[in-house]
Amino acid sequence: MKRVLLVIWLFFLLIVQTPGYAQTEPPVSDDEVNRLASELYCPVCENVPLEVCPTKACAQWRELIREKLALGWNDEEIKAYFATQYGDQVLAVPPRRGFNWLIYLVPPLTLVAGILIAIRVIRKPKTIPAAQEVSNEGPCRMAAEDFISQIENDLEGVE
Repeated sequence: MKRVLLVIWLFFLLIVQTPGYAQTEPPVSDDEVNRLASELYCPVCENVPLEVCPTKACAQWRELIREKLALGWNDEEIKAYFATQYGDQVLAVPPRRGFNWLIYLVPPLTLVAGILIAIRVIRKPKTIPAAQEVSNEGPCRMAAEDFISQIENDLEGVE
């Protein structure tokens, strides 16, 4: 009888010491799922984050995220999985490849160009350059003198 109890006791200790029975990982919380779901968009609804989408499909996708997190997948692997399945439009932050790199490049370049243009406009000289100043010896002055001499000649002939 003592041997049977000893065998049962040893068997119980072996069962308790195995990793599957002794250590269970805590379940994935809703906060962890929603943190990752906020970085994904619903593939069915347009411009709706996965975390707040009320559709049944999105509830299933949130559960899929929960399962993948429980299996030990990291955020990038889960995002890559959804991007592979449904396309890059499900990602809140588009990947930097193809034409998507323009999203990251154009706004800063536009800002720098605008600042440079504003500086040039502000620093532009407000005076008229010397070449454009009106001189007294221009063609208008010569035409006026010719006109006056013509009038004087005509007046001499009238007397």
